[in-house]
Amino acid sequence: MQKTLRKYWAFFTLPTLVCFAIAFFIPFIMGCGLSFTKFTTVTDAKLVGFSNYIKAFSGDTSFLSALGRSVVFTIACVVLINLFGFVLALLLTRKMRGTNAFRTIFFMPNLIGGIVLGYIWQLIFNGVLINYQLTLTSDGKFGIIGLIILMCWQMTGYMMVIYIAGLQNVSPDLIEAAQIDGATAWQTLIHVKIPMVMPAITICMFMTLTNSFKLFDQNLALTNGAPGDASALVALDIYKTFYSRPGYEGVGQAKAVIFTIIVAVVAMIQLRATREKEIEN
Repeated sequence: MQKTLRKYWAFFTLPTLVCFAIAFFIPFIMGCGLSFTKFTTVTDAKLVGFSNYIKAFSGDTSFLSALGRSVVFTIACVVLINLFGFVLALLLTRKMRGTNAFRTIFFMPNLIGGIVLGYIWQLIFNGVLINYQLTLTSDGKFGIIGLIILMCWQMTGYMMVIYIAGLQNVSPDLIEAAQIDGATAWQTLIHVKIPMVMPAITICMFMTLTNSFKLFDQNLALTNGAPGDASALVALDIYKTFYSRPGYEGVGQAKAVIFTIIVAVVAMIQLRATREKEIEN
């Protein structure tokens, strides 16, 4: 089998590598190059050096403001989604009736598209806030809180499924041994279950972190950044810079490159930190 795999590996991997290069790697390299130019199309690009990056930080304060909002939004989503997902997983791995039905119900919001969710939750929030003569776009804080609620509602069920798979792989012998040694339910959770599901925690942390940072479609549909840009996250700010400000296409591209690097670095730090916990355990 190993000899066969070594002989035909290119036959199976090359199509994937070609698709990856065409759909991601080549456009990414071209985008990095365009971030150093002023352009309206790729054929009329003129080199301007680092001026786009300077404008992104000094001449355009919306980017830093959006980055700050994205950091707050991401921290809140990572904590809440993983907390709720893990608690639901603990409840639904107990021996009780209807667990499969509840798992399906909690997972279903993840199947709905972000644009659709944004418009549905916009109607819900505005229907509640109208009683106080307010709307979702009356204050940027309402928009961010709405996005956090929407994101938690959408992704908690998905993370729950991953945590359930991790908890079901915990050996009953370990739990039984802890109980025999006199460990309480809380001590069993902290010292046995959580260390054993660290691989699932790594996956869930990575997915919630990256998905929250790069959130776009829900932000566009729910508030479109209103009022003004007070509820715009980084991805929406980049979109508006690129498509709504003539002559700023290069600045928008520079923002996109910076944002890509930030997300990649943060995700790598998170993966390294959580994987070290896996190794220790």
